[in-house]
Amino acid sequence: MNRIPVAIVGANGYSGEELCALLARHPGVRVTAVSSRQHAGRPAREILPRLAGSGDFDRIVFIDSSVESLLAVEAEVFFLALPHGVSTAFAGPLCEAGRRVVDLSADFRLRDARVYREFYGEDHPSPGLLASAVYGLPELHREAIRPARLVGSAGCYPTSILLPLVPLLRRKLIDPSSIIVSSASGVSGAGRKAEPGLLFSECNESLRAYGLPKHRHLSEIEQELSLAAGCPVAITFAPHLAPMNRGIHTTIFATPPDGGDGLLPALEAAYAGEPFVRVSDRLPDTKHVTGTNFCDVSVRHDPRTGRAILLSAVDNLVKGAAGQAVQNFNLMAGLEETAGLL
Repeated sequence: MNRIPVAIVGANGYSGEELCALLARHPGVRVTAVSSRQHAGRPAREILPRLAGSGDFDRIVFIDSSVESLLAVEAEVFFLALPHGVSTAFAGPLCEAGRRVVDLSADFRLRDARVYREFYGEDHPSPGLLASAVYGLPELHREAIRPARLVGSAGCYPTSILLPLVPLLRRKLIDPSSIIVSSASGVSGAGRKAEPGLLFSECNESLRAYGLPKHRHLSEIEQELSLAAGCPVAITFAPHLAPMNRGIHTTIFATPPDGGDGLLPALEAAYAGEPFVRVSDRLPDTKHVTGTNFCDVSVRHDPRTGRAILLSAVDNLVKGAAGQAVQNFNLMAGLEETAGLL
């Protein structure tokens, strides 16, 4: 197999490191460059010791994250593992130069620049690119992802919420005005940064809500739910920081107009051919998806209240970030969708 040359921009964060680990063992990929302004000139195996001895990464030295440096790299596809608001400076020039881009940030997940401003508090730097970008959740937009030049890979909370809800909204099996979501994320979801609230002694043995009542991920969640329902959808979303390194557990409450006995069969039918969505009667547990690209989904109907309880679990660094990006890349490259993924 001819290996496709790829580069990773911003490889030293949690999602970037996870992406490097997945691509290091991907049979169809040749990693030609990794970049970091902070670590430029240093060997990748020194900054990412878990990848020492992993083929390409034993010879790679971090390059500077400048557009000029990246355009000089031999790579057909660029993965942007950068903070929100930073990817826009790279995606445009790379796409104009004929390269393809998978962006792990939120910069290209939204279709409407006005929504971006509402949730991110600033104008989108490249609104013209939003129309051509594809929302990168393969289970929802597989055929649009294949030919895309720019994919905004779906976020971790949205993945855990959209996968249980979208098939049911499409079939009008739940009332779109009734949706309430509570999610808990591991601390790595906040990124690799030094903030008092993310210190071990602050997070360990503690659970706290944050981002209320309007977490940024609500923007892409409601965008995709509205598309599925065929009408505007607004939900209540309460994210929590959980005392664990990685993983997301989501609990969704919604009202099925005609009873909820058919919800589990509907989800089983919707995902029968999907390699990374596991629907079962067993309640999801984050430890069973850690380190994998799976999303586990289940549902319970509460006849006493007339509500349905949907549950899901994903690894925020894999199906919620790096694994999702690789899954998108596989589609774009015409490879097996499962290549390099568990």
